[in-house]
Amino acid sequence: MTSTSKKTTAAQADVMKPVEDAVAAGKETIEQFVKVGTETATKNYEQAIAMTKEQVEKASANLFRNYGELNELNKDNVEAVVAFNTKLVKAYEEIGKEIASFTQTSFESQVEATKAIFSVKSLRDFVDLQSNLARVQFDQVMAEGAKITEMSVKVANEAYEPLQARMNVTVEKMLKPVAA
Repeated sequence: MTSTSKKTTAAQADVMKPVEDAVAAGKETIEQFVKVGTETATKNYEQAIAMTKEQVEKASANLFRNYGELNELNKDNVEAVVAFNTKLVKAYEEIGKEIASFTQTSFESQVEATKAIFSVKSLRDFVDLQSNLARVQFDQVMAEGAKITEMSVKVANEAYEPLQARMNVTVEKMLKPVAA
């Protein structure tokens, strides 16, 4: 291998290093967003389950005299939890698809960016291109993060609706004997 080809190989490796670093940073950011979204959803899920369990326990103590009504109440509560879980699973699937789509798009843009980097004619063009690519990648990651966060909040609200409705019915049934 000649000294010129060694220099070219080293220069190519130096050129690829920022691209590899940008890809790694993008991957790490996406993983962090997924981790935070998953932790938030899990926490909300656990809170909802704890609240439902507490409400079911209170309802059981107050409605024990009417076993048929209690059975119906528990059945409806279980159905609400199943609805909650179904909505969460569907939402995780949608969020996963969104992340996969973003990852694919990001990868494709990185390939195009790499091609563009190899076509630069001067160091100034390289620096300008690299700056632009970093800015575009950052904007894309921030936009995707905001989109995933918005999806997570929407999911939490929508998934909690059946549980909230069941809690309202449970409280209403618990207070009804007290008011009578």
